[in-house]
Amino acid sequence: MNHSKKIEPEMLLQAYQMGLFPMADEDESGEEQIGWYSPDPRGVIPLDGFHIPHGLKRSLKKKEYEIRMDTAFSTVIEKCADRTETWISSGIQSSYIRLHELGWAHSVESWYEGKLAGGLYGVSIGGVFFGESMFSRRTDASKVALVHLVAHLREKGFVLLDTQWLNSHLKQFGCIEIPRDQYMAELESALQAEGKF
Repeated sequence: MNHSKKIEPEMLLQAYQMGLFPMADEDESGEEQIGWYSPDPRGVIPLDGFHIPHGLKRSLKKKEYEIRMDTAFSTVIEKCADRTETWISSGIQSSYIRLHELGWAHSVESWYEGKLAGGLYGVSIGGVFFGESMFSRRTDASKVALVHLVAHLREKGFVLLDTQWLNSHLKQFGCIEIPRDQYMAELESALQAEGKF
């Protein structure tokens, strides 16, 4: 894959506000292409309907993980990309690292005995957090990060947690699908809210 494709911060931020997000792919010649997506239906986790599965409650009680925010953003995105098939090319990575440097992209990290064990990253605009990807190197590490993210978003006045798609992993947390036009209406009003990450 030719990994040189970077997206300018202004373009990324504008796309999110229009309900779009990028993913890298290869064309037939192996060249990297950036595709823009706006799923219908769209996956969201209602912040007031967030569900902590039973097993995870036990895990949280153990307090095994130290939670940090924004202390290892580039490592988090690198580990999210480290799988056999990924849409997080090096061009995508550097685009989001730039967004992070500008204060728009954030990571929530689970640390175990001084090592990064799991985490997630996403983009924050107004009262919306656009979740991008998560990774785990130890049991429940990314799930614990998600629990902390949701608590943080509630506390900071966020109103929308966008997960892009619904999958079985996210379903256990209360993730639902809503039609694109409903999502766009919720997005428009949530962008006006004063979320402070």
